[in-house]
Amino acid sequence: MGLFFADDSYDESRRMTGFARYKQLLSFYAGRWVKLNLLAALGALPLAAGIAFSILTSSVVVLLPASLIGGTVFGPFLAALYDSIFRGLRDAPGSWREHWRRSWRQNAKASLAPGALLGLLAGLYAFMLYMMWSAALPPTPGTVALLVFSALLFLALNLLYWPQLVLFQQGAKARLYNAVLFTIRYFWRVMGAAALALAWTAAFVLFAPWTLLLAPFIGLWFILFVCEFILYSRLDSALQIEEQFRAVEGDPWKEENA
Repeated sequence: MGLFFADDSYDESRRMTGFARYKQLLSFYAGRWVKLNLLAALGALPLAAGIAFSILTSSVVVLLPASLIGGTVFGPFLAALYDSIFRGLRDAPGSWREHWRRSWRQNAKASLAPGALLGLLAGLYAFMLYMMWSAALPPTPGTVALLVFSALLFLALNLLYWPQLVLFQQGAKARLYNAVLFTIRYFWRVMGAAALALAWTAAFVLFAPWTLLLAPFIGLWFILFVCEFILYSRLDSALQIEEQFRAVEGDPWKEENA
């Protein structure tokens, strides 16, 4: 399969590398990730509605509980999407329905608090952006730089925290510790992935409401897949992801080619 022309080196019967691996993963799993994105969009509705209502009423009193409750609802849905993406990255066996149900059993409880914090921070960012946009004077360059840098750190933390939540049974402190160490070691790669996520988010905000038509289908899964694909080889090396899961799930490529 080639993007614009035939590619004789591409072979779906073996695990590819580089850009060919990117195409291979999309060929295998894009359909299931779209379905999970639809479910995640449904799970995000309470959070989105709460933030929108808070902005329309200019009420921080409404924003705080709405963001916390909406994020708590959204957490298990986001965890299920991350779980499926990482199962795809390591070529885990099973259907998307099996992965969905298993993620809810294994990760729902652990994802409630991170989901609440994610919802709260997302709500605060949305509210601040609205206040800046409606203010009489534009924000200073320093304020904009601080907001962008904090958003990059927030997105980087999410890109490293949620994979650990769905992959391993460990405490929040261990996940944060690993995320900080990984960011220090691979700073530019992590920041590059976070910058892609920020640019994706900015595009959806700037071109709304038209982008809202695409959000249920590609709003979450595609950018998460691209960012985690960029980070995956380093994550696997640091956390021994495939080595640990191969002992339980087996090696699908070895079994297929046996």
